[in-house]
Amino acid sequence: MSSNPQVLSRSNPAIASVRPGRGVAVRAPARLHLGFLDLDGGLGRRFGSLGFTLEQPGTSVTASAAADLRVTGVSADRAQRYIVRAAEHLGVAAAGHFHIAETVPAHIGLGSGTQLALALARALCWLAGRDTSDAELARATGRGLRSGIGIAGFGQGGFLVDGGNAGDRVAPVIARLDIPEHWSVLLLYDEIATGLHGDAEIEAFRRLPPFTAARAERLCRATLMQMLPALADADLDGFGAAVNLVQNECGDHFAPAQGGRFASPRISAALAWLEAQGVACRGQSSWGPTGFAVLPDAVSGSAMATALRERFGSLGVRVEITRGRNTGADIAPLPAASAARAASAG
Repeated sequence: MSSNPQVLSRSNPAIASVRPGRGVAVRAPARLHLGFLDLDGGLGRRFGSLGFTLEQPGTSVTASAAADLRVTGVSADRAQRYIVRAAEHLGVAAAGHFHIAETVPAHIGLGSGTQLALALARALCWLAGRDTSDAELARATGRGLRSGIGIAGFGQGGFLVDGGNAGDRVAPVIARLDIPEHWSVLLLYDEIATGLHGDAEIEAFRRLPPFTAARAERLCRATLMQMLPALADADLDGFGAAVNLVQNECGDHFAPAQGGRFASPRISAALAWLEAQGVACRGQSSWGPTGFAVLPDAVSGSAMATALRERFGSLGVRVEITRGRNTGADIAPLPAASAARAASAG
């Protein structure tokens, strides 16, 4: 949780009763999606996903009470659709002045839609005086149909494994660990391409070849017996070896839909170069095209980021340095004066 005593999180029960001022600010973290565990669903649950939240980038929303609905800032049209849908599902008024100051970039594999939807739905509930679970907010906005880690990341952050979907319920978290704070995370953005999303993503899942039980067994074993223990021991080499196994298995399964193990040839080349440099943990988040690499500390992360920029920057690869985040969204009341200014803006 933030050191600011006025910043609350979903894990803090005070959020259910604290409603000072006339507005609220919500900042939701991006997440890396490292892969799925079982797309077959032969044991009654399908998907099962793993990943972790990031300090940067993020989605920042403010909301103030009003009789009507006004949405300003980036992704305003998309945001308004989420608000209206959530209000209808939750039985509250679609009212308030919402401003989106920043969002996680859309359609690049960092969970932008889920974080924006949950941030807006949480702000809407705050204005309405309702305390609603994150899972219910996800259902209200149509999120979490496959992966549960974006929803759990919003609520608690950290490294997360979900147990897959059964019916229309949000996948439960079955394991959570902190990411070592000294690890440095590099994000490799393809400035030309975007990943599959929307109807194209749904069709891609439909056309994929069968996901074998043997593949699911390898992935689950690597997660339970290698990745999680290595993370608990802050063993980046062991963690990275398991991440790479999951990445390779999932990448090969999704290759017919995304054109190869990784979606972007530019990011693929950068990841191959990182492998040649001995970087233990690397891969692609979700459908990509964003790639990632985890380095043991800030110094090595900065040095590797510089080398990547020199080698791949002119090819359309942008590198950002961040780190894992072990808390969920920051949710803080707006001071009355700030809420009044927000209500009269615009």
